[in-house]
Amino acid sequence: MGDAANGLEEHGMVRTLKDLFAGAAGGIAQVLLGQPFDIVKVRLQTTTQYSNALEAAKTIYQKEGPLAFYKGTLTPLIGIGACVSVQFGAFHEARRRFEAHNASKTPLNPGLSYAQYYAAGAFAGIANSVISGPIEHVRIRLQTQPHGAARLYSGPLDCVRKLSAHEGVLKGLYRGEAVTILREAQAYGVWFLAFEYMMNADAARNKIDRKQIPSYKIAFYGGLAGEALWLASYPFDVVKSKMQSDGFGQSQKFKGMNDCFKQTFRTEGLRGFWKGIGPTLLRAMPVSAGTFAVVEMTMRAIS
Repeated sequence: MGDAANGLEEHGMVRTLKDLFAGAAGGIAQVLLGQPFDIVKVRLQTTTQYSNALEAAKTIYQKEGPLAFYKGTLTPLIGIGACVSVQFGAFHEARRRFEAHNASKTPLNPGLSYAQYYAAGAFAGIANSVISGPIEHVRIRLQTQPHGAARLYSGPLDCVRKLSAHEGVLKGLYRGEAVTILREAQAYGVWFLAFEYMMNADAARNKIDRKQIPSYKIAFYGGLAGEALWLASYPFDVVKSKMQSDGFGQSQKFKGMNDCFKQTFRTEGLRGFWKGIGPTLLRAMPVSAGTFAVVEMTMRAIS
């Protein structure tokens, strides 16, 4: 009996490690595909010097060169790989817990409801926020700092050290964590829900197993899920970017998340919560498509 239990535990550990590995591969693909779009999005969210995404991209290219589109990439390349690994690991663990619960209630139909898919995705987002909050804060600081000799940080580690020195780790490095948690829960609840719905619908419609769905369809459904993610959570992301690019001490404009929401609405109206949505949606399709395709193909390869 004890050997059987150990075998099950080991099998569960192997599954979790596979989930984490596949997620890390998807995270690396996500960063390499999405970083140029992300820097344009952050500049539009945090400054008023560009009238649109095309102007922002042209200005960055002309003044800072092509490598500027990969400013701050080292942090997300390591960190987002870890983040996506956690996202998929946490999602599949929550999914298995729901399946076990459902099997005890309705053994003939242990599959998840779509509310449970959303809850599993939201859990994955909350778990991920512990890592993504500081990683994105550092990336935003590096993306928005002055160019050349006037730059504030020499690199990611210098940025972490200086942010932590201002008001401690929680108020410095983890600034904007509350709104990050809200964004992550909503974003990844919708992301996983949308993808699983489309995959399940395709398998049922064509009377095939999920593993038989071709890679181009996986990429397409993943891309659509990425669009849904941002449409569902973008206002939270705008507030997060504003807070994480805000000054410290007397130059700080926002007292907290609620104050940032209020000031944004008062000065910019509802449109202020959707600044930069164009390049974000443009980025979301290839990035999310690549992430899900790489994760799914990696899982099939190592299973």
